[in-house]
Amino acid sequence: MNQNHPDVRAIALPHGAVESVLSTNKVIRNTYLLLSLTLVFAACATGVSAALKLPHPGILLTLVGYFGLLFGIHKLQDSGWSVALVFVLTGFMGYTLGPIISRYLGLPNGGEIVMQAMGATAAIFVGLSAYALTTRKDFSFMGGFLMIGILVAFLASLAAIFFAIPALALTVSAAFVLLMSGLILYETSNIIRGGETNYVLATVALFVSIFNLFTSLLQLLGFANSSD
Repeated sequence: MNQNHPDVRAIALPHGAVESVLSTNKVIRNTYLLLSLTLVFAACATGVSAALKLPHPGILLTLVGYFGLLFGIHKLQDSGWSVALVFVLTGFMGYTLGPIISRYLGLPNGGEIVMQAMGATAAIFVGLSAYALTTRKDFSFMGGFLMIGILVAFLASLAAIFFAIPALALTVSAAFVLLMSGLILYETSNIIRGGETNYVLATVALFVSIFNLFTSLLQLLGFANSSD
């Protein structure tokens, strides 16, 4: 054999490793494609909801709709119907966001607050996603902490709503900014390391992270601007 050229058999990846890499790349590609489409769809739903001044469905109907659709997506995760349910879920979340956006736009500097929240959300998501994709670090150790933290923050947010405690609501918003940032790192790492192989579930996790990150930043920025 020619000694000037390496034996390609010695450097070739095992067949299983090649399939794993291709599968991971496919999940990443499909996830970000579906995520982009759902973000646009949710933005349209938000715009229509705000333009028509539709009323907010209320906390109970919102929770029933959200968790019901989430359950359906997980139940049908291997079916084409799961993709349709993802659009129903993200459209529903966009609809619930419309009245909130309308309320902020009614403030003297509401448009600026909304744009600041959108810009900050985009910067955080792109920055954290790029970091996870380029470094390929394993953030799986964050899973347990994030699950407990999100549950505690969710229960605290319900308490803040039902007992009308503004200070607690702001604290929860700040906690959600950190938790959703951690979830973006965790989920992106999970995808690129082969832990998440279903792009539908990956899309839902990232969409919910972005949605909660945006609404939390919106509340914090709204409070900061109102205090000026």
